Amino acid sequence: MSERMSARQAIAAVATTFEELEVAEGDFPENGPLAWSGYGASRARATERTGEKESVICGTATVEGRPCVLLSFEFGFLGGSLGQRTGDRLEAAYERARERRLPLVSLIATGGSRMQEGMLALTQLQRVARQSALLREAGLPQIAVLRDPTTGGGWATLGAGADVILALPGAQIGFAGSRVRPADADPAAYGAEGQLAAGQIDAIVRKQDLRAVLAGWLTLLTGADHPGPAPVPAAFGTSALPADGWEAVTRARSTQRPRAESYLDAYFPHRQALSGDRCGGVDPGMLCGFGLHGGIAYAYAAQTGTATTPAGYRTAARLIRLADRLGIPVLTLVDTPGAANDAAAERAGQGAAIADAFAALASARVPVTTLVIGEGGSGGALALTSPDRTWVTADSYFSVIAPELAAAILKRPESEVRSTASQLRLRPQDLVELGVARGVLGA
Repeated sequence: MSERMSARQAIAAVATTFEELEVAEGDFPENGPLAWSGYGASRARATERTGEKESVICGTATVEGRPCVLLSFEFGFLGGSLGQRTGDRLEAAYERARERRLPLVSLIATGGSRMQEGMLALTQLQRVARQSALLREAGLPQIAVLRDPTTGGGWATLGAGADVILALPGAQIGFAGSRVRPADADPAAYGAEGQLAAGQIDAIVRKQDLRAVLAGWLTLLTGADHPGPAPVPAAFGTSALPADGWEAVTRARSTQRPRAESYLDAYFPHRQALSGDRCGGVDPGMLCGFGLHGGIAYAYAAQTGTATTPAGYRTAARLIRLADRLGIPVLTLVDTPGAANDAAAERAGQGAAIADAFAALASARVPVTTLVIGEGGSGGALALTSPDRTWVTADSYFSVIAPELAAAILKRPESEVRSTASQLRLRPQDLVELGVARGVLGA
């Protein structure tokens, strides 16, 4: 279990400055809208214990000089539950973020909706969802930090609905709270580590690192207007062009060829990763996130040379849509033998996932720059390829089909695989001549 901080301790852990937002409180019956016996006394005890009048505190803040609207839950106040007055405060925080064009950071610790206020408490989730949608529409980012515990509607709105989701180690995270889960439920599924493995959150961050990590994200997601597309990365591999198609394929498949991690490390002095598809999957062969290049923020989606799974395509689509909403140009690095085609991939919706990646890239209003750094395996690679801003390296290829499979379909002997590769015109120089790529880097 994660260390439980009070709302103000959590604020102090991340904020350099904080100015609390005063929210007008209307008439409120002593025992609430349901006249729940003893509710007023419970609220009074919660105030005496915590010093707070409600389960959430909100205001404007700076995190290492980066301004934001910050809200923090007080779990000691009736389990951080959401009631009508909680909704008033949350709505005011979102409105302030829109008015001042600021990102919203939520430090969440909640057990869900407040049962003493019945359905009026539950409907506060609709208010939060509406405000979150308005903030997305305004092109402003939302970052959530999940403390212990984050369950119920607070997780299903403020938490899971954020653009970037961070969690403290060991935090309980799940729609079902600890007292309402099935008796035989696997506890690992309800923890930060389990949710990270399932693709539901982006990273686990230690308390002492939170301020720096949040400052990094605020820098990456709230930069100034961009001057143009992401510059094409420099090529690392050989500069000699392949003599024929089969040489292009074998060079692209070489284990000695530079991979995406090397390109990203050289391109971005600072970068932070997004992880997971929010549908239960993570593909370690798809690296997504945001980074600074020349002091300017860009988004990236990079294949690492493995067959891309449905989780990989969904994660990339999530990244591209977020970057597009925030007006941040995208860089993609293409390197895959193709989309994963095993039974598990089909059951996980491979076709729909690839279609979603195609749609995200096709509808992006921000410029997308692509560099093919290795294998360009058919539609599984094309789904991440810019239709008008693509470059290739000298040790890459791009093909409608792998030459071995093409020969098999055409019932050609293995001895004709090499000639088939050349017939497919998949070399980097062929791609330029065909108009598929703008140029070969390093050649």
